[in-house]
Amino acid sequence: QVQLVESGGGLVQAGGSLRLSCAASGRTFSNYAVGWFRQAPGKEREFVAAINWSGSFTYLTDSVKGRFTISRDNAKNTVYLQMNSLKPEDTAVYYCAATNGRTWDRQTTYDYWGQGTQVTVSS
Repeated sequence: QVQLVESGGGLVQAGGSLRLSCAASGRTFSNYAVGWFRQAPGKEREFVAAINWSGSFTYLTDSVKGRFTISRDNAKNTVYLQMNSLKPEDTAVYYCAATNGRTWDRQTTYDYWGQGTQVTVSS
């Protein structure tokens, strides 16, 4: 089992920044790739970004490229999502998830999920 806890969400004005953290406990965290997903009100949950076990490879959805960065510190069992130039359309609950699979943009690939953290971007 891997337990995941997100933090760092909050209310920010458009153009601002937030850094989300995903802290893991349980099984060896460094064995897993980690993804971030988000779900806006009334919409389906969507893929945002993912990072491989070592941090050497990342994958971001087009709408956040150039604004968001994903990174990890395996010594701290933590994955980060740095979000810059935030837009109102980034408002959502953000979830992190862990997987041994390879299709990172599919929710069904992931075995473990956190509870989510709310990000609200005001215009």
